[in-house]
Amino acid sequence: MIRTLIVDDDFRVAGVHAGFVEEVDGFAVVGTAHTAAEARARVRELTPDLILLDVYLPDESGLAVLPELQTDTIVLSAATDSASVAAAIRAGALNYLIKPFTTRQLAERLTSYARFRGLLAEDRALAQDDVDRAYRVLHDQDRTTAPKGQSTATSRLVSEQLRRAGRPLSAAEVAGELGMARATAQRYLTALAESGTVQMRLRYGATGRPEHEYRWSEA
Repeated sequence: MIRTLIVDDDFRVAGVHAGFVEEVDGFAVVGTAHTAAEARARVRELTPDLILLDVYLPDESGLAVLPELQTDTIVLSAATDSASVAAAIRAGALNYLIKPFTTRQLAERLTSYARFRGLLAEDRALAQDDVDRAYRVLHDQDRTTAPKGQSTATSRLVSEQLRRAGRPLSAAEVAGELGMARATAQRYLTALAESGTVQMRLRYGATGRPEHEYRWSEA
């Protein structure tokens, strides 16, 4: 099992990510941390194989603590600026996944990491072809959240609106909050529901036909 530590300032988000990880074969969550100081302590205590690290921590940037951890790390963060991404790569992050993301996106990156780890598990001399293959395997399943024909940025906005709301929203409510057409919101919400990122159910009112409502999936 690949022993995984999750570092995120938000207790609820850390729990959601733990649920995502536990669904992937070969991975086990050994703990969570919510500050940079706690991350350092948990790494010493638990010696995890992999860290899923947020950038925005309350006491210190995750990018500052990353070089100290000396553990394979994938950054999971809402930080989208190029400086943060470049800093993460320079500090040794093996991948960078922007929040919000789907269960499938994280699972694909974890699966790729497991294959990468397997290729380098043996203590042996590597040919250039072996090194090239390891790099290729590490990213061969990376993909965007949005289905063909949809904007990744818009998909992310719709996802984030649902996550922040903390309650079910209809397509009309999402459209109103984001200033887009109801049909556009409905199209993105349907795609997110199909990917498992959000849960869909019917909302019954006092009169009229029921409408679909969508809630951010926490499992």
